[in-house]
Amino acid sequence: MEKNQQLIGYLPDERPPVFKLLLYAIQQVIVMFPATVAVAIITGFHISTTIFASGLATLCFILVTRGTLPLYYGSSFSYVAAISSLMVSEALAGYSLNEKISIAQFGIIMSGFVSIAAGIIIKRFGKDTIEKILPASVTGPVAIIIGLTLAATALKDAASIAIDTAGTVAVEGSQIALATNMAWIISLVTLLSTILFSVYLKGFAGQLPLLLGPIVGCITAYIVKLATGIDLFKVLPVSANTGIFAPPIFTLPKPSLLAVASIMPIAIATIPESTAHVYQLDVYVNDLAKKKGVNKIYNIADKLGLNLIGDGIADIVSGFVGGPAGTNYGENISAMAITRVFSVPVLVVATIIAMVIACFTPLVNAIYSIPTSVIGGMEVYLFGAIAAQGIAIMVEKKVDLFSAKNIAVIATIMVIGVGGQYGFGGNIPFFGIEVPCVAGAAIFGILINAVLSIGNIIDPKSDNDN
Repeated sequence: MEKNQQLIGYLPDERPPVFKLLLYAIQQVIVMFPATVAVAIITGFHISTTIFASGLATLCFILVTRGTLPLYYGSSFSYVAAISSLMVSEALAGYSLNEKISIAQFGIIMSGFVSIAAGIIIKRFGKDTIEKILPASVTGPVAIIIGLTLAATALKDAASIAIDTAGTVAVEGSQIALATNMAWIISLVTLLSTILFSVYLKGFAGQLPLLLGPIVGCITAYIVKLATGIDLFKVLPVSANTGIFAPPIFTLPKPSLLAVASIMPIAIATIPESTAHVYQLDVYVNDLAKKKGVNKIYNIADKLGLNLIGDGIADIVSGFVGGPAGTNYGENISAMAITRVFSVPVLVVATIIAMVIACFTPLVNAIYSIPTSVIGGMEVYLFGAIAAQGIAIMVEKKVDLFSAKNIAVIATIMVIGVGGQYGFGGNIPFFGIEVPCVAGAAIFGILINAVLSIGNIIDPKSDNDN
């Protein structure tokens, strides 16, 4: 019996032996670590706090869903554009880092209520209801513009020379041109190695391209340092903690309408992603139960509303302690599918490990020192992947791209989002207020889709005639 269990795997309500449980938990942490940390680095949030927040938020998600959904919560790249734009906006130019984070926290917390509201609607009226408000013709383009509005940031970071945390250029004079060229080489090596790892590596290693790619990039940066004397590693401030252990830096949210307008609407882009993860889990878990001969149906797909409520609460928890907004991770689901370990107790232990790691100072400081060019190379791939995910959403939902209604919705979202970023620097001036381009595009898309859908209520065949 034990041999068969080792071969097949573990269902959500099963617990592996202690030693295996620890190994499985460490694997889950490794899988979520690269993307979660990358979001912290890109947005400027404290890395240790972000890691701690992911563990705490996942634990709260498990409690809210009563241990029925084996999902790990981590920082979402969907929010990167909104958070990054807010952090570097002129409105916050005179604020310290912690003050900027505090303001962003309020928007993150409020975004959690969008997921909670969607979850309540689904539980009350069924999952088809939310798709009428947020069809793929809206959520797909929103995901696309989230990625495209960050394109310039990715390339600027890819060509960035080393700076310390105070923004001081680490090279000067004639070395600047050479350093910039070396930065391009490092970013290209990082980008290409990450792509090759993601395409060709299989099994467990195939889940780690966002870890292995940057490692190759850092090795390249070290070789450049030895060969040319150009040091592109970021310099830690004198105030950086040099001890072994230190608690994460916690900040409290500060109410801000700007943060709400910038971040809150992005939650609509994570709903389709979170929904897809639940459907994936339903297939994987019930297939495992069938192979194990367990006479129990795991109705995971029916818990879509509960999942979104838990996701929203996780956003609130993460935002309250100073972590970025997030969602449940497809990387962790892939790891579960490969190992056939869907045990919720494994995820509980993983959350504890993550929170402990957040207090390990040498690891956090090492991450801080990663060259900006390495991050830039990774961003080119990641931001493009976000945009590609938007296309995948429309393909998966079979959006009719010959429908006049759908074309109108998609076209306006795309132009407002991308045009607002590159025409007005991210905030569109509108009747005396500054409207964040992604939020404005999302809201406009929802409204115009609702207006154009009125005709379908009167004549359901009208849309097909387009």
